[in-house]
Amino acid sequence: VQLQASGGGLVQARESLRLSCTASGRSVSRSMMGWFRQAPGKEREFVAAIRGTDYITFYSDAVKGRFTISTDNAKNTVYLQMNSLKAEDTAVYFCAAKPADYGRYDSWGQGTQVTVSS
Repeated sequence: VQLQASGGGLVQARESLRLSCTASGRSVSRSMMGWFRQAPGKEREFVAAIRGTDYITFYSDAVKGRFTISTDNAKNTVYLQMNSLKAEDTAVYFCAAKPADYGRYDSWGQGTQVTVSS
């Protein structure tokens, strides 16, 4: 299983970005797909997840109402639409996958840097 993340960049506060993560070797429609982030000097934290079988979504309190996770099954890709970005959203963002909505994520992408200037 390979996950290829892209879409990071440098934006100003209150702007938007969309991250993409394309999977190979696993169908996103049959997986739990997640986004995590890690800021300098901090632990990696959960951002959002989507259950591919029924599109149920989960969000951390820090991003709820600003970020939206979605999938495109035809492209086997998961997206993270990030609106109203804040300086504290600056981090390396990772996509991850697991075969069910329980257990650990067992596949990780390489990370994409998001930097928000205030």
